[in-house]
Amino acid sequence: MPEYDVAIVGAGPAGTACALALRDSGLRVVLLDKAAFPRDKICGDAVPGHALKALRQLDPAYTEALWQLQPRDDVRRSRLVAPGGASFYLHWKLPTFNSPRLDFDAALLALVRQHTTTEIRENAALKNVEILPDCARLRLADGQEITAHLVIGCDGAQSVVGRRLLPEPRLARAHHCAGVRAYFEHVGGSESGTTEFFFSRSHLAGYLWLFPVGAGRYNVGLGMLSELVSKHKIDLRQLLLDNLATHPALAGRFAQARQLGPVRGFGLPIGGGRQRPASGARFLLAGDAASLIDPLQGHGIDLAIRSGILAATQARECVDKQDFSEELMQHYDATLQRQLGPQLARSYRLMRLLGTRPWLMNLGTRLAQLPGLGRWARRLVG
Repeated sequence: MPEYDVAIVGAGPAGTACALALRDSGLRVVLLDKAAFPRDKICGDAVPGHALKALRQLDPAYTEALWQLQPRDDVRRSRLVAPGGASFYLHWKLPTFNSPRLDFDAALLALVRQHTTTEIRENAALKNVEILPDCARLRLADGQEITAHLVIGCDGAQSVVGRRLLPEPRLARAHHCAGVRAYFEHVGGSESGTTEFFFSRSHLAGYLWLFPVGAGRYNVGLGMLSELVSKHKIDLRQLLLDNLATHPALAGRFAQARQLGPVRGFGLPIGGGRQRPASGARFLLAGDAASLIDPLQGHGIDLAIRSGILAATQARECVDKQDFSEELMQHYDATLQRQLGPQLARSYRLMRLLGTRPWLMNLGTRLAQLPGLGRWARRLVG
């Protein structure tokens, strides 16, 4: 008999949300991560309101604890700056905040420790996973083996679970984003509670962001479609620094700023296109491992948490029925498509449309300032 009912690989937002959703299920759950927490994760550090809403629906105590997190910057609005220089503000209905992933992810894992009986194993890197007739067998880098009825891969864009159990796809650069980010302090002209997005002709199908994350620090980064980075041989690190010095809406604001650490790069598969399956016999994928990144805004924490919760629901059903077949797992893919697919497809179409036509972004910025159209713009991007 397998040691566990469910083995969750990856203790980021998807994995921790899955573990929290399995609380009181009576299942034997183990949560593995290759790192020891707190650990950094290259990200924009924005925690969307829908992420907090999903956790609150599980238990209000979860979000109450997260709202005590420090450092944190409570976000009320976003400023969008078009290539032509005009800007407008979107005011968000759902409460949200920014916090470094170093702190936010550690807080999520602390909730799992406090509220569940999940066995947590840090410094437990997964080397291989094999699907057998009666279980999934996981081999760790230290030579240990774990068996479970079901494995849930929440281990990021380079998911070991996904690479071992699904055919390795060619990199679809039209559905992949490359980005860089660094932390700064003493940034001029910035306002707590306001995230800023800067669009430019120099980085079409992408944007530069400036997010306050608390304690006087700012997450500053730039993301772009990988196909454009490859086609134009763009050095994203240099482009970010050049923009901070020359972009009309940013020039001068970094004159007294101090960079905290290096500019770090990352790559993410984005949703909205033809996706490879997110499941198979005895396994599921959630979060970045399932390419659940919003193409328009680049966020994935909310989609990770929501998919982690959906994976927990599927796990309960599988154990109840003692059915871990590929056919039953396809219910999970169908649920992802039904609940998250339309948002991702719409965002991808808008990203391709606006990102390659700067005049549309300039026009949209002007129209959004007209009475009534601001609410329409918020629905469009939110």
